Amino acid sequence: MMNEFVVVIPARYASQRLPGKPLRIIAGKPMLQHVYENATLSSAADVIIATDDERIVDAAAEFDAETCMTSPDHKSGTDRLAEVAGIKKWSNELIILNVQGDEPLMPSGLMNQCANLLCDDQVDIGTLASPIQSQEDFQNPNIVKALINCDEFALYFSRAPIPFHSLNSSPEHARASALQHHGIYAYRHSVLKIIVSAQRSPLEIAEGLEQLRALTLGMNIKVAIPATRPGRGVDTEEDIPIVERLLN
Repeated sequence: MMNEFVVVIPARYASQRLPGKPLRIIAGKPMLQHVYENATLSSAADVIIATDDERIVDAAAEFDAETCMTSPDHKSGTDRLAEVAGIKKWSNELIILNVQGDEPLMPSGLMNQCANLLCDDQVDIGTLASPIQSQEDFQNPNIVKALINCDEFALYFSRAPIPFHSLNSSPEHARASALQHHGIYAYRHSVLKIIVSAQRSPLEIAEGLEQLRALTLGMNIKVAIPATRPGRGVDTEEDIPIVERLLN
């Protein structure tokens, strides 16, 4: 039986790589609207957009989405989620699903799958990752690589093409040992509080990956292969026409 969960979609207007990214029009709608509508098709008890910009609040009102205004000083989506959870006074046991606002092709069924990973008490955080499809993707720093152990718990996440291939292996063997991480996380509120109360770790700062703070704290991150592979997220200008074709 699935535990109750809510979805929070962190959405910053001032994206460094693609300013105004959540409101970029893709297939006739703001990208954020695609993410929100997919989330409302999941089993989530509530779906909230967390932002720091009135332009996103105004745009979300056009498609009847609930928003929560948060501080502009947050360094990660995790920190923004924690502020929303505090404002809403959610219980420590509630599962909060962080669905990135640049994942318009994340199906609702995968949101359910990710939230369901927290039915196991050994899991602090749940997330999803798929096999890497090409050597080009393996080298791409915008595609985050995940390494897992035999129990499907995360060993490390990196923008670099890891693992390195030795003289006794090949680039293809290295790629097959990694997974492509998707922009979705499930936490209990109690775990979220611990993460945001800790300092940003040197690894998190170096890689620009918020999940490395949790790994540094010794948390268990369960990495499941999605039941169906989601489409690509939007990181750069070049991704927009590709995602638009897939949506159409």
